[in-house]
Amino acid sequence: MPPLISVIIVNLNGERYLADCLGALNVQTFRDFEVIVVDNGSTDNSVIMIREKFPWVRVIPLAKNTGFSAGNNTGITASSAPLIATLNNDTIVDKGWLGALHEPVRTDDAVGMVASKILLGHEGRELDSAGMLLYPDGMTRQRGHGERDEGQYDTLGEVLFPSACAALYRRSMLDQTGLFDEDFFSYCEDADLGLRARLAGWKAVLAPGALVRHLYSGTGGRYSGFKAFHVERNHFWVLMKDLPLSYILLFPFYTSWRYIIQVYGLLSGKGSVARFAEGEGASRLLRVVMRAYVGALAGLPRMLLKRKTIWHGKRLPATEFSSILKRHRITAKELMLRD
Repeated sequence: MPPLISVIIVNLNGERYLADCLGALNVQTFRDFEVIVVDNGSTDNSVIMIREKFPWVRVIPLAKNTGFSAGNNTGITASSAPLIATLNNDTIVDKGWLGALHEPVRTDDAVGMVASKILLGHEGRELDSAGMLLYPDGMTRQRGHGERDEGQYDTLGEVLFPSACAALYRRSMLDQTGLFDEDFFSYCEDADLGLRARLAGWKAVLAPGALVRHLYSGTGGRYSGFKAFHVERNHFWVLMKDLPLSYILLFPFYTSWRYIIQVYGLLSGKGSVARFAEGEGASRLLRVVMRAYVGALAGLPRMLLKRKTIWHGKRLPATEFSSILKRHRITAKELMLRD
């Protein structure tokens, strides 16, 4: 019999994180699970270390870096469990994490996705994520990011979709909607999957007892050119694949306003754009954005074909989907002026 939950961890040169990550999974109070580490061509000793210290973990070594999307899909395909948990390698989960994630899907068959409450760093009460929010041009941000955890998200309730950093997905939902889009490679793939699932009629909730500590972008880099390119390209694909036509028509307005806020943030030293410019330089950021839009436009025909399939098969009325998006909307100021 397969386990109830398969925990999929995509790893790339994460040896320095994996001992803590896997050690925390080893002491879960919920025991009906397996762990599958998909190694994306690491050049460190990740695979050797796992096999020596954590022999109960299934390791799937790949010859090259296939990205977060394809890496997770490899693990999901190798699993037979009815529930799939995705987990970043730079996390440490609370011992009750899996049990708390399992409870909402156990009690409500319409719940297809469950978000964790994710805190930043090894200690402290700064929030990373309690579900995700959406800006109308397809950009996303973690709900509660940077706030002090005062219990404001300690109630089980609806979220737009979870961060795949630490989330639970129902396999029957994935069978219906498809897995992560491998064209995305990394970043925004959880937004695409989550929005596709909401259009298909599935619920997404936060399990506040599913606590995770996240060291944040330990693999991809918090303000790297790699991350900036993929976020800027992939949010456009999210818009074109998953959002209502009205959002696409208003894209020039919303994105222009976002760039105005970004320029203000750059000049005032506020937000992620300023942090990127401090490390990489404003001119490199401009080149990254331009390259991202070249890539986004090159992939546009594929995204429009996927959109046709997604919207043709939707089960949620368009008006209800728009209402959900509005409940979980973020402003350009909130999106761009926080680190």
